Amino acid sequence: MSQQQQGEALPEGRFAGREAFRQGVRDALACAAREGWPELILSDASFQDWPLGEREVAQSLQDWSRAGRRCILLACRYDEVIRQHARFVTWRQAWSHVIEARGCRSADPLGFPSAIWSPQWVLQRLDVERSNGVCGSETRRRLLLRELLDEWLLKSSPAFPAVTLGL
Repeated sequence: MSQQQQGEALPEGRFAGREAFRQGVRDALACAAREGWPELILSDASFQDWPLGEREVAQSLQDWSRAGRRCILLACRYDEVIRQHARFVTWRQAWSHVIEARGCRSADPLGFPSAIWSPQWVLQRLDVERSNGVCGSETRRRLLLRELLDEWLLKSSPAFPAVTLGL
């Protein structure tokens, strides 16, 4: 998977390796901003391998953020996000009105979906350890991933508050 250029279509098919996965995340979020995707679901057990703290990704998310947009974050735990992705945490605080964070604390991280879903295109790691998976815009692929994520969302509860209130 190569870095996406302006107007270039997102990749279709298999990807292999951590850097290919990370580039897929970068490309998807840049495309979401450029094309104005109305909805995103970002799902991973911990988001540890994701490039969420990178300046480029933060800018894509900032460019994507508009009224009427919606992003759902789904994870087992958000500890790694807070530790590793300071830019993302700051963005999440500023745009909490378009972001819903959900958690499944009792879920097995090895069986948890690692994916980006949008109505236009999806990316799914099938083997998280090796960062191998598939991506594409086929209707069937998008529908099956959405059904899987909806099942996990039903098991989830609110998590990762935008602001932590103290006494």
